[in-house]
Amino acid sequence: MSFIVNVGLPFDQLDPVGEFVSMAAIREISRVAEEAGFCGGSVTDHPAPSNNWLENGGHHAQDPFALLGMVAAATDKLRLQTGILVLPYRNPFITARAVATLDVFSGGRVTLGVGAGYMKKEYAALGVDFETRNGLMDEFILAMKAAWTGDEFSFVGGGYNANGIRINPAPMQRPHPPLFIGGNAKRAIRRAVDLGDAWYPFLSAETVTKTARTVNLSGEDELRRSLDYFHDYAAASDRAKPPIVVCSGLFSIQPGWSTQEAQDRIGKYRELGFAGGDVGIVATQRSEWCDQARKFGEEVLSKLG
Repeated sequence: MSFIVNVGLPFDQLDPVGEFVSMAAIREISRVAEEAGFCGGSVTDHPAPSNNWLENGGHHAQDPFALLGMVAAATDKLRLQTGILVLPYRNPFITARAVATLDVFSGGRVTLGVGAGYMKKEYAALGVDFETRNGLMDEFILAMKAAWTGDEFSFVGGGYNANGIRINPAPMQRPHPPLFIGGNAKRAIRRAVDLGDAWYPFLSAETVTKTARTVNLSGEDELRRSLDYFHDYAAASDRAKPPIVVCSGLFSIQPGWSTQEAQDRIGKYRELGFAGGDVGIVATQRSEWCDQARKFGEEVLSKLG
């Protein structure tokens, strides 16, 4: 299988005004990402971030399904990925309908990255109990899978009762779009093996993982321990084929980045057994973002087997 390289789409950057938040930006950037050879473009999910978080390294985010629908209209092959959708924020059938709609109208291009999230204030703003988020994650994944069959189903969950419901059209991808289960903790690893198609950890700096209150995987020792746990748990499961591992934070394309550094980084994670990862592009102008994407495509993506 070819190594998957996705790119974070920059539509959460509000400054400079007009550079990234416009339909023209969506058309240009999405097409450049596709032409450069990226497998997919990913967007984040923060419907109600706290001001304190925004002022201490956080970021804004657009509605993921509205945004990915526009990206779908501007492209033909680029996969449409949430990286990640905080699953407990929404009723699972609202999410299942949105995913199915996007998958059908895009020709089967959705990759659904999901996670439990970590922002207590955002949970409070959305009226969801933060302490129950892990249980809700597992429950909502099962509820969505029932909805995506396209057949009549019933599902009783916490605070809702779907009795004799049918959601059509079902997703084009069967039995459903790939589910990438985000998170670095052992609970997330088990969830990925039990319910997902990929484990989707993020390889971020320690300052980020402290904010997120999760396991830091920026060091190789920590990463190897988590990979060992993943493989051991997968081997003990009844799955015939274990999920793949695709990471967020694979490489940051910053001013002065080198082709060799990028190739070495990808080579390292391929050797560790990763099937792919997401890269980010640091740019303040749309033209700069596009230039860097094209360069990465020519010097790195075109060389991948």
